[in-house]
Parts: sequence; structure tokens; C-alpha cells
Amino acid sequence: MTPLLSVHNLKTYFFTEERPVKAVDGVSFTLERGGALGIVGESGSGKSVTALSIMGLVPSPGRIVDGEILLEGEELRRKDRRAMSRVRGSKMAMIFQDPTASLNPVLSVGFQIAEALRRHQRLTRRAARARAIELLDLVGIADPMRRVDDFPHQLSGGMRQRVMIAMALSCDSKLLIADEPTTALDVTIQAQILELLRMVRREFGTGILLITHDLGVIAEVAQDVVVMRSGRIVERTNVDALFKRPQHPYTVDLIASLPDLYVADERPTNLNNDANRDLAVGRDDDQGGGSLPRGGDAPHNGYVLDADRDEKLLEVRDLVKHFTASRALLASEAGDVIRAVDGISFHIAAGESLALLGESGCGKSTTGRLILRLLDATSGKIKFSGRDLATLTPRELREQRREMQIVFQDSYGSLNPRMTVGESIGEPLRVYGNTHGPRSGRVVELLAAVGLSRRDGERHPHELSGGQRQRVGIARALALRPKLVVCDEPVSSLDRTVQTQVLRLFRSLQREMGLAYLFIAHDLGVVSEISDRVAVMYLGKIVEVATTQALYRTPLHPYTKALFSAVPRRDPQGRTDRLLLETEVPSALEPPSGCRFRTRCPLAGERCAVEEPLLKEVAKERHVACHFVA
Repeated sequence: MTPLLSVHNLKTYFFTEERPVKAVDGVSFTLERGGALGIVGESGSGKSVTALSIMGLVPSPGRIVDGEILLEGEELRRKDRRAMSRVRGSKMAMIFQDPTASLNPVLSVGFQIAEALRRHQRLTRRAARARAIELLDLVGIADPMRRVDDFPHQLSGGMRQRVMIAMALSCDSKLLIADEPTTALDVTIQAQILELLRMVRREFGTGILLITHDLGVIAEVAQDVVVMRSGRIVERTNVDALFKRPQHPYTVDLIASLPDLYVADERPTNLNNDANRDLAVGRDDDQGGGSLPRGGDAPHNGYVLDADRDEKLLEVRDLVKHFTASRALLASEAGDVIRAVDGISFHIAAGESLALLGESGCGKSTTGRLILRLLDATSGKIKFSGRDLATLTPRELREQRREMQIVFQDSYGSLNPRMTVGESIGEPLRVYGNTHGPRSGRVVELLAAVGLSRRDGERHPHELSGGQRQRVGIARALALRPKLVVCDEPVSSLDRTVQTQVLRLFRSLQREMGLAYLFIAHDLGVVSEISDRVAVMYLGKIVEVATTQALYRTPLHPYTKALFSAVPRRDPQGRTDRLLLETEVPSALEPPSGCRFRTRCPLAGERCAVEEPLLKEVAKERHVACHFVA
């Protein structure tokens, strides 16, 4: 039988003034109908360019110079632009890595999903809109009937990625190319999306080409895998053999870089779990919640952390940020109040790392922007080095930001496309005045610190991979040697080996410069490596605070347990085990009609099945304010 997809000796080069860059250099593989093939490798290995070559979307100055691409035995390279446009969407679709760059900012997400349905399936406007709502619900977006009219900038990074997945699934294509489909997603949504990909393959016989740097994701979905490095395939095998008997040294290094979230269970510790956490929503963690024990040292990721630090570099009290969503673009009446941040309190000591952990849309990124006063809070206090940031004049705030920097989640949107990488990194030095030597020398030093070359500094953002752009953002944030860095998903788009290098860099800078981090993340493996304490955030509130070891050893709150239960866990068979999450919520009752989260209630599992009075009692017992009912 003819394979669904056959790629033979594919070569895609990018022709620069100096020399051609061999992004893909002789790649060959096949994908059977209904099969799942994983392509794994580091950022810049040629994975995404391989996918773009198959789709016929290689950007200039790149082009395919040799090879065959056969879809159901039909050579795609012979098709003209119009014919390829018909094939894309009807026979094959792609989930792109960067949803911000892929979505049209002036069109609603519902319109963009419906556009593909109307073009390829000839649906009416009304039918296409109804199908778009179904797809948004399918990929886990709460309240899809309202969200269908939102624009991309109104959604979080994870929600934008889910919109991209909905678009790719809209036309029931025979081939689905997923380029890092879960990079920006939290672990619970990642688990849902991976199950969705398995369902699509199982129910519809769709062939899946999964491109990722996460071997845990490969273990969950793929049957076979090819490992790429520097544009070439260095190993090809089935998934079980990949984990049991990796052959190439590069593959061995990739597997070795996988974090083990449960190593904390085996480490000796002098922490008392119950004495070092706070499960009360809105309670200040100074009252015994999450502070390190006084009078002793606590082990932290291979070095000793001073547990007697009393200096509060950052202090947040009762922070609130509410948004009002208007019901229509020109409506005069107020719409729903969105409680993005709803009365949270925490502090960060000088030289400490506090991780803010939670799902996409829970308010993590909004919290980071409030701290830097990129957004104005509805109420609450934010003190930095003892100064109330709300009382600072614009000039004083500008000077204060020298000591407070941010690494944005959206690496593409946060860089000026007209500036070279070197100019972007050197901009803070120009604005504030460089006191650390010549500016050009400092830029080269920062490039090297994040694993980029001097030549990379001469390129523009669109010439870099997603992982390379994120490294540029990290270098720019560190340029002024700040005291506090708000890291908003800073390594979410990096492969595991580069993640390890960057996290080492963060820790090294913390030791050398006394840096403090507010580390916003959804990746439990990353959080375990970088944080001293962890605050778990859900629906605008902090529901649990603990030292990292205490939280990973014995998570107490049901939502925290749900996060851990959704993490892919490596085992010798190359498959995953999940922690069992016991739910105390009865499942026989119908969901209340006014519930806003009837399809995504973590207390009740996948579907809310609790009457309103009982739900309030459950919420009260678990120390979480009830946000689940309207």
C-alpha cells in the first residue's frame, strides 16, 4: 500500500550573501496512513523547515533544491501555487509553532477558523461559525460562544495555540503536521491536546507528523521517531527502542536532559512540609506560608541557599486586577467582569526564586505585568526595595525599571523586526547608559552567555528560530544587571538541552549577582530546577504556596494534584505513567445551569457535576474561593 507521506533525500537551503545554509540536508522518511511519526531535535536542527518544505511554505531566501515529497503517491513539488493552496487544508494541515505570528491580529479567531471551513468545505457562514464554536470547545477553551469573537491579542499564549490547533483540525485533513503543538500549553491542557491528537488518529485515521523537542510528548503520541541534528537524521527507530536502546550519542544526551519531577521524593530534606506551606487563598505567606525555615540551610538544586534572608526585595499585598469585557464593540453598558488577578499576596527576598505556577489564563502573566507597572492594578500594593511603585512619578518609575526587567513569553512580538538582534540587546544599554564597558563588547558577551554567536547578532528576528529568539529576549533582560527579573515562560519554546543550559545560566547569574526571579511557568520540570518556593495560581488566586521540595513531595490542593497528574512521566518502556488524582466530588448530579466552567471544572474533573450549594461547600473545605458558579 502506498504510504500517506514519503520524503526522499529532501534538501532545503537558505541562500545568504556569504554561503548557503543547509537547513535540511538529505532527509528521508515515510509516514503510513493513520500512523504517528515524531521528529525530535534541538532548536535549529531543521525540524520546522522540514515541515514547511512539505507544506510548500519555505520562506525566502530559502528553497527546496532537491528531493521528492509524495502525498498519497502524488508529487507535491510539481504543483503550482494555486494547486498547493487547494491541497493545504483539504488534504494536509499544519499546527504552527508561533501562534502570534500565524494569526491575523485584525480578525477574530472565530472568523479565521470559519474561513478555512468556508473555503475547503463550502459551509455557510452560520454553519462555519457553529463549527468554529465546537472546535474551540474541543480544544479546551472555556466559554467558546464568547471567545469565538475575541481577537488574538485578547487571548493568552496557550489559548492562541489552542486556536491554531482548532484551525488545523477544522477540515479533517488526512495529514496533520504538528510543529511544537504543546510548547506554550500548561500540563493539563497538554494532556488534553495529546489525547485529542490520539483520538484524531484513532477515530479518523489521520496521519500525524509530530515535531517537538519534548521526548515526553513523543512518548505519548508517536509510534516511530527520527532524531535530527544540523539538518540531517542521525537516528531512526520506534519509540520503545529510542528510550531503551538509544544508539547515537546525541540521542543519549537528549534523553539524559529529561527532567525527573519525582527526584525530590528521594532526596533527603530537613523541611517540615506542613510548616512550610500556605493553603489559604489570599493569606499572606509571611504568616507561615511558604517561607524557608529560620535558623538552618535548605538544599536547593545542588547548592546551599541561605535560609535566614529577611530582606524583602518585592512585596505584593492584596493585588487585584479586574477587566471589564464589553458585550459589543460600541456598547455603552458594562459587560462581564474578568477577575484576572483576585487578591493575591506574596513576597520575594533578594536573591530568591519564586515560581508562579498554573494553567494558561490563570493570571500569571498579568501578575508579572502588574509588578512592572506595565498594567495598572485595580487595587493592592506593590513595594520594590521598600518603595510603593504606585506612588512613583513616570521619571522615577523609568529609573526604577533599571532594576526590574522582564523576559516576555512572546519572543517574536517583543522584538522590533526592523532592528538586528545586536541592536535589540544593546538598546537598554543605549537608553540607560552602559556602565559595564563598551556597548559592543557587552552585547557580544550577552550573546555568548545565551548560546548565540556574534554572527547571530547581525541577523533580524525573522531569521532566527523560535528558541533563538527567546534567547535574545533573555540576553536583553540581563543587559542592565537588574535585581529582579520577571521571567514569563522564558524557556517554554526551547528544547530540553538548551533549557538546561539557560536554567544553569539563570542560577549562575543568581549566585554571582544576587538576582531575584519571579519565574512564571507551566512546566513542572522547569519549576523544580529553578525555584526556591512555588506559588500555585488558579483563576486569579493563589491556592497553595510551599517550598519546592515540600510541594513536589506532597501537593495538598486538588488543583496542584491535577497539575502533577497530567505530567508525562518517562519509564523504561518509553511510555508514561500518571499520578492518580482522587476526587471527592460526586459525579451523579447535573451541572448547575449558571456554571461558567461546566466543561472545565478541575474540582469535578472534565465536566462539572455538582449543584451550586454543594460546590460552595467543597470550595470552602479546600480553601479556594468559589469561582465556578456564575
